[in-house]
Amino acid sequence: MALLEIRDLNTYYGKIHALRGISLTVEEREIVTLIGANGAGKTTTLNTISGLLVPKQGSVHFDGEDVTHVAPHDMVAKGVVQVPEGRRIFAQLTVEENLLMGAYIVDDKAQIAEGVENAFEMFPRLKERRSQVAGTLSGGEQQMLAMGRALMTKPRILLLDEPSMGLAPNLVEYIFETIERIHGEGTAILLVEQNAATALTICHRGYVLQSGQILMADTAAALAGNEDVRRSYLGEI
Repeated sequence: MALLEIRDLNTYYGKIHALRGISLTVEEREIVTLIGANGAGKTTTLNTISGLLVPKQGSVHFDGEDVTHVAPHDMVAKGVVQVPEGRRIFAQLTVEENLLMGAYIVDDKAQIAEGVENAFEMFPRLKERRSQVAGTLSGGEQQMLAMGRALMTKPRILLLDEPSMGLAPNLVEYIFETIERIHGEGTAILLVEQNAATALTICHRGYVLQSGQILMADTAAALAGNEDVRRSYLGEI
């Protein structure tokens, strides 16, 4: 049984049919990537899984339970946490206060303190800036903070939406190394990433989305070697 399974998802924005029968799985301790052009439905897929959008048809199952109509905060409690595109940090709060916001469902003070220290251990730069107002951080530091905040509840699966967007190449490398480290500690990851070539180097499998439908699904190695994928999404001719 897959950790996450979505079946025949059909999601709308008003009259716009954004997802058209999407089905996919993510296994325990697996990294899976969604590849596609802007508007293909990648973010909509993540938002539907996390409960921010309710599908008109289809279902979302997590750990064998139908969670299609579960509210976003309850999805977090179940172990499904999303890091949204654009980071969405609390700009007026400090770094440490942002991390604490990520633990809003946790009652155990010792667990919260452990989560903060784990975030600082994973992102030493955040520890140096723990009292700094988050809105004054660089883009890379804000991405670190968004990921650290998401890890405060020890999720079983992390939904990452464009974590490298707008970052310098050295920071992109650091973010991908961190994704691998998070995975190595036992967290499954569903990754939406514009840098498809790099994403395929760390993922086990991938799905190619086009116009709200799955065009192709295969191992990361097979997708990376596919001529159509290389031409359309990896920038190769």
